[in-house]
Amino acid sequence: MTDSAMVAHSSEQPSERLTFWQKLGFGVGDIYGGGSFIVVSIYYLNFLTDVVRINPALAGTVFLVSKVYDAITDPFEGIVADRTRTPLGRRRPYLLAGVVLVFLSFFALWYPVDYSEEMERFFFVVAAYLFFSTVVSIVKLSYNALAAELTLDYDERTSLSSFRIFFSVVSSLLSAVLPLEIVKRAPNVRSGYITMGLAFGAFFALPFIATVISTRERPAFQQEPEPFRWREAFIEPFRVRTFVHALLMYLFAFIAMDVVLSIVIYYMKYFLGRGDETNYVTGTLLLAEIAALPFYNWLSRRTNKHVGYIVGAALWIVTMLFSFVVVPAAPGFVVYVFAALVGLGVGGIVVMIYAIFPDIPDVDELETGRRREGIYSSMIAFTRKLSGAVALFLVSNSLALAGYVMPVEEVVAGATRLVEQPQSDTFILMLRLIFAFVPIVLVGLALFFAPRYPLTSGVHRRLRRVLEARRSDEPEDAGLRREAEDLRRTLIGD
Repeated sequence: MTDSAMVAHSSEQPSERLTFWQKLGFGVGDIYGGGSFIVVSIYYLNFLTDVVRINPALAGTVFLVSKVYDAITDPFEGIVADRTRTPLGRRRPYLLAGVVLVFLSFFALWYPVDYSEEMERFFFVVAAYLFFSTVVSIVKLSYNALAAELTLDYDERTSLSSFRIFFSVVSSLLSAVLPLEIVKRAPNVRSGYITMGLAFGAFFALPFIATVISTRERPAFQQEPEPFRWREAFIEPFRVRTFVHALLMYLFAFIAMDVVLSIVIYYMKYFLGRGDETNYVTGTLLLAEIAALPFYNWLSRRTNKHVGYIVGAALWIVTMLFSFVVVPAAPGFVVYVFAALVGLGVGGIVVMIYAIFPDIPDVDELETGRRREGIYSSMIAFTRKLSGAVALFLVSNSLALAGYVMPVEEVVAGATRLVEQPQSDTFILMLRLIFAFVPIVLVGLALFFAPRYPLTSGVHRRLRRVLEARRSDEPEDAGLRREAEDLRRTLIGD
């Protein structure tokens, strides 16, 4: 098939544009992904040390244990999802089940168990976190994989990503601000966290009903699965240059976010002396993310997705260089301006990386002739959770080694309350070093790979023409084979 024939064939394909309601229905599904991780990232480590009252080193071990578990379960969940065949498709049955599972697992995660022995509390928390982690894996990998099926158009995927990130960031904003407000207004801290777990469990679970109703999976991608091969599932994806570059861009930047969010409450409370403002400062950051979405969407359409990523990452690094002027004596507005600038940078990273991921299964189809969105989604989820858990394990142990002093329980007028303790200068210095330098180093590493990401808009148009020609079952001519081989060298490597 000649290049002109390939273009003509492409123009005969049904429109890949999605309706507003399809984008809306898909987008609300990331209320869970964006919001739940923000609540966990900002508050969970502090919840474990200050409410459940387990040592920071044990708290970090909770995250690490769960990722050893994920190392076993996540790849299998992706394989099962890819091989699922139901009237609802491969992805939506798991999203429908998530309506119940998301609610139950999130409530269990925030139940403030009060066993007398610290190890009993630790084992309860491990079990609750494993339950939560399993549900996240099942639901999120299906949701992420669904994005690649809804449209095959490069720019339309950016638009779909913008809808998704809008709801993700709005959810993140609410999840950053409201949990602490709920806890503050409760009779005591423990009942506050129970109420918060119930309320946000329902908030995260119910939108999946709209996602299931409004989306449809492609019948062409539901063909009978081929025999399972271990090498293809677990080794070959990491030989795809496009996937590896996107994965490293994702991991380095998001680990930096994990680290900063996990210590921001300690940073605000013990260094800046503004602990009650933590939710407002993180809310400012997330509002800036929302405000940045139209700009990055426009920039991606005018250039390429990785260009928007580079702009956002560079802005974040430059902002963090000024973090040492944010001191307790600084005017209050300085903290909020700093948070807003970080949010403008982070917004570019988030919207662009989630626009990039749906393109990866197209590259895999070029090599294998199959659609394996679930495999890639599970690999992304697993490596993300593993690397993030290792980072949090190291951070929590650093805080413990720096001499973090946990709150103590005191009975005042018959009521038990938790009283925060003064922290040492060594602990404060460790906080400041982690807060400033970890994101600079990690996002700097992400910036090394971003310019090397090979799947530009022009390359994707060529890739899509080749894939459409192959799906038509027409015989491949010499021109098509040359084009496919050139794309393979560019996107996959030798």
